[in-house]
Amino acid sequence: MEIRDAHFPGRAPLDAYGNGGFRFADMSHRGSLLCVPSGIYGWHLSSPEELSEEAFQRVFEEHEDIEVLLIGTGKDLRPLPQALKERFRAAGILADPMSTGAAVRTYNVLLSEDRAVATALLAVD
Repeated sequence: MEIRDAHFPGRAPLDAYGNGGFRFADMSHRGSLLCVPSGIYGWHLSSPEELSEEAFQRVFEEHEDIEVLLIGTGKDLRPLPQALKERFRAAGILADPMSTGAAVRTYNVLLSEDRAVATALLAVD
């Protein structure tokens, strides 16, 4: 049996969040999520302290299709490390940290407007 990383091949609005996970496209996922133009992926991070350039590798790989990256930092807004902000800026991405709930709501609005948006969401209980 092969166990693969969680991946939904497409873009979809997020229907719900909380209890350690998310619901979208008639599915549920426990843990954090990374939503980029190529799809929705399970994300291995669980706390804002883990935010690093390596954690956003897939975002940087798809940077040409991303104008805005919403970063859900958990229950509360947590600032991004300066070096990471500079790396996003160099890639031409406006990175906006906010609480996970605010990021979910904003992502859904921008997605419905067919904007070049991505989001990285830390799961909340």
